[in-house]
Amino acid sequence: MSTTTTVETMTKPNIGVFTNADHKLWIEETTPNLNALKDKKGEDLPEGWVTVAIKSTGICGSDIHFWHAGAIGPMVVTDNHILGHESAGTVIATHPSVTHLQLGDRVAIEPGLICNNCEPCLTGRYNGCENMKFLSTPPVDGLLRRYVNHPAIWCHKIGNMSYENGALLEPLSVALAGMERSGVALGDSVLICGAGPIGLITLLCCQAAGACPITITDVDEGRLQVASKLCPRVKTYKVNTSLKPPESAEEIVKTANGIRPAIALECTGVESSVSNAIHSVKFGGKVFVIGVGKPEMSLPFMRLSTQEIDLQFQYRYCNTWPRAIRLVEDGVIDMKQLVTHRFDLEDAIKAFETAGDIKSGAIKVQIQSEVDT
Repeated sequence: MSTTTTVETMTKPNIGVFTNADHKLWIEETTPNLNALKDKKGEDLPEGWVTVAIKSTGICGSDIHFWHAGAIGPMVVTDNHILGHESAGTVIATHPSVTHLQLGDRVAIEPGLICNNCEPCLTGRYNGCENMKFLSTPPVDGLLRRYVNHPAIWCHKIGNMSYENGALLEPLSVALAGMERSGVALGDSVLICGAGPIGLITLLCCQAAGACPITITDVDEGRLQVASKLCPRVKTYKVNTSLKPPESAEEIVKTANGIRPAIALECTGVESSVSNAIHSVKFGGKVFVIGVGKPEMSLPFMRLSTQEIDLQFQYRYCNTWPRAIRLVEDGVIDMKQLVTHRFDLEDAIKAFETAGDIKSGAIKVQIQSEVDT
């Protein structure tokens, strides 16, 4: 298959899903331009880069937040901005310097572009890159397009894996980073706060790791039912928002038959949920916060202090994608049930409305473009 043949079969224009500081959401043509793709056939790509036809992209909670709120902490939408960072697709053009990827290869895209010069990069913790350009985080445009150019080194081959699963490797990477840094081990009692996509994937990871008992909390009964289907032995607790954190914690511990969690994996970033986790874990336990919350919050300091509870945080991920691919390929982690809604790229506005409506029952909404399998 030649680059020319592959490129010349493209007929649909490149469109992207945009938001802006006025919280508008729309679809319009974007770069790379279809005619440019046809004419250049990869020769004008930067050294080491490829062009990918995006086939599936998941909508993340951060995408909804950038649309609705216009910011997450210091990351602010100030101009027209393309969303999306959970994507998989097919390589359709390569720079001549790229040898490990071929036309037609299925790839999942790791969306962070690093400098390779700062201390976090040089010590292997590149998620802390001081010059990070993370696609979909303002002002860097995201992956919700039909075609994107991207460094080949961050395009991970996925073999015959479905594009849906390929796009789910990004949230799986978030969960794997949390598993590794929190130290969840065989037999650990674990509390998972939040049964959204990250919480549910974290549940699948804890199940695979042999944690027991596992308890998961959420304010939505429907999501807890999904958790029970994914992991029949999980214990579920619907959060009573009228209770104070110490009271909620006692109910959570009762749900786990009186066993306090050694590790709480907090996947919401909500202040009250973080406090629930702190009041739940045992002496010497750990609360590991995966979720993203408001810039400042009030936490039970003396509970942390007198119980010697470690409070630890996570920012994205690093060195997780090869592991994530192996786990999905070998069937250790099965995420197929998480994709509840699918929309064509041209219907992306409806996809976002569905993802942003808790009444829709959506877990993971994916936007697809000419997907075969």
